[in-house]
Amino acid sequence: MRQPVYFICHGGGPWPWMPEMTASYAVLTQALQAIPATLPQPPDAILMISAHWITRNGVQVGSHPQPGMLYDYYGFPSQTYDIHYPAPGSPQVAGRVRSLLTDHHIDIAEDPDRGFDHGAFVPAYVMYPQARIPMVQLSINAGFGPAWHHALGAALQPLRDENILIVGSGLSFHNLRLFGPAGRQPSALFDAWLHEALGGASAADRLSRLEHWAQAPAARIAHPMEDHLVPLFVASGAAGDEPANRFHHETQAAGGLTISSYRFG
Repeated sequence: MRQPVYFICHGGGPWPWMPEMTASYAVLTQALQAIPATLPQPPDAILMISAHWITRNGVQVGSHPQPGMLYDYYGFPSQTYDIHYPAPGSPQVAGRVRSLLTDHHIDIAEDPDRGFDHGAFVPAYVMYPQARIPMVQLSINAGFGPAWHHALGAALQPLRDENILIVGSGLSFHNLRLFGPAGRQPSALFDAWLHEALGGASAADRLSRLEHWAQAPAARIAHPMEDHLVPLFVASGAAGDEPANRFHHETQAAGGLTISSYRFG
């Protein structure tokens, strides 16, 4: 059975471990927790493309059998630097990813040392708190090119038929200076454009719109640097011609932001 593909908003920092943030993340929590029950069957592994792993000269894939933790956030309570999400890695899945991308002439190397960053372990914990499903991380490339990452995603499509769940983890609005009421209007404008862009009838149609994302309303306000949008390009490519469906949408995130997450297929 073919697994769907997701682009998800992963939220800010280690929010699931901060009780004071429970209420503000209730909508996202519910959306992520609902994912496992909507899948055709439990996945054998998760391939997580996190906005927080950016590499040059192609991409890298984590290949450690038991990855450690990478606390790539700052200024949070001390206990959030002791979080441990003990999901196993999968050298076999990492090798399969490397083989697929190499076959498509995409430069890729294995990283046997890198741990899970918060763009990976935070949503994975909310989806699968028991941490039994192996997770492998794949980086994005520092060039941030929509077409390049779309092609990367297309090369990964066979994994969906091998019971691998592909998840692009970023944010549909990522301007930390405008979290709160100041981001209300630009986030709503960009979110409306994004929803329309992802409604294209084919992968080619979606790509033609995503290639020009920077001309969208409030685009460079929503994404001064597009790292958190790039996992969407990968997810769109991996989806092929299957449609995008918005499964998570809120208009009051982080004090007033409009954000969305999508399922393809």
